[in-house]
Amino acid sequence: MTDAGQLTGASSFEQHPLRARILGELHTRPTRPLESPARILHFGFMTDAAQVEADRLALAKACVERGLTGPDPQTRQFRLEFSEAVFVWERHGEFTTHSWEFGAAEAMTPFAPSPAALMQTLRMLPQPGPLLVAVDLHMIAGDAEAGDLARIFAPLQAAVTEANGGRALIATDFAPDTFGFVRIFISNRSMPPMAAGRLAQRALEIETYRTLALMGLPEAQRLAPSIRRIEEELPHILDSMTKAQGVDNNRKLLDELTGLAAELEVGAAASLYRFGATRAYNDLVQSRLIAINETPLADYPSWSGFLTRRLQPAIATCVNTEARQGDLSRKLTRAAQLLRTRVDTEVEAQNGALLRQMGDRMQLQLRLQQTVEGLSVAAITYYISSVLNHLFEGAEKAGLHVDPVLGTAISIPFVALFVWWTVRRIRKTHGGE
Repeated sequence: MTDAGQLTGASSFEQHPLRARILGELHTRPTRPLESPARILHFGFMTDAAQVEADRLALAKACVERGLTGPDPQTRQFRLEFSEAVFVWERHGEFTTHSWEFGAAEAMTPFAPSPAALMQTLRMLPQPGPLLVAVDLHMIAGDAEAGDLARIFAPLQAAVTEANGGRALIATDFAPDTFGFVRIFISNRSMPPMAAGRLAQRALEIETYRTLALMGLPEAQRLAPSIRRIEEELPHILDSMTKAQGVDNNRKLLDELTGLAAELEVGAAASLYRFGATRAYNDLVQSRLIAINETPLADYPSWSGFLTRRLQPAIATCVNTEARQGDLSRKLTRAAQLLRTRVDTEVEAQNGALLRQMGDRMQLQLRLQQTVEGLSVAAITYYISSVLNHLFEGAEKAGLHVDPVLGTAISIPFVALFVWWTVRRIRKTHGGE
């Protein structure tokens, strides 16, 4: 039998290098129990990689001062207990959150003391990046009337709804107060600490993610004039394409199309991440709204209804802007391809005409060359015959019975044939080279 002490289960196998990280992903941000009453000040800062690392080192330094081990570079969530509050640090993709959890007083007075007074008692860590989210969440133990919660947020309309199957009443107006915090009030009717902690976490995530989702709206508004101008110019260029004649005119239109396409792609590349993040954050908001298990009240807007009316138009604007960019990009690409084909066709036609002209010129040159060759044969024959005539005359004077005229006449055909053969041979030699 195998020794039981040697059995190591799954640990005896060679582990995939990502196994521990994958298994731990579901537990990187665990839900903590939250005793009622409680107060949470939640901050979200936009951070890049360098700012996140500087923030982690600042937290590690605070831990060392208390004799504790700080977060390592892979840590996604870290809790540090101070005498006056519990600090929760979380690192996300493009933002970092700092949350301070206080044990609230038993009094039913909402949001007392003020968040400014609470912050004065804290040893705040350095701000890691620009502040985007600030939430003041107050949870009380016991029941509260929906009308009382709604009056807390006057004069703005508050979204008031039951959550967790009626075990809690939650309210907010999704607007900053005089201290810059978005206030969320929770009346814990009968939730145990773990359920209360889960509801508080979901409420904070809804506010955080809906704020991040709206970051795509300014980008869409910034791009709207440029996209609109391109949409207006494209039909005019397409109309000019049907009338343009000549390579120069078509190339000018192609340059205009290329300029519009480049301008559009610059904006699309700059907004690609932001619009994708907007969709992702909106999906997270919707999933968190489902998770809180709302039960709408008759006289008040629910959180889902409130955000559907206020948030979804902004999300739709971002989605529509991204769709317009994609549609325009396809239209510009097709128009540029069509115009480039026309330019190439016209250039090929011009090249064909030039080749035909060059062929005609070569034929003319060939005929001229043949004419010159014929004249050359005649001229050379004439000169050689003249030389032979002088030779025959000299021979006659020397006493030889030679008739210069007859000798010259007989030699002319042979001389002409020899000259023609020589010229042809020279032409073939040059042609072979």
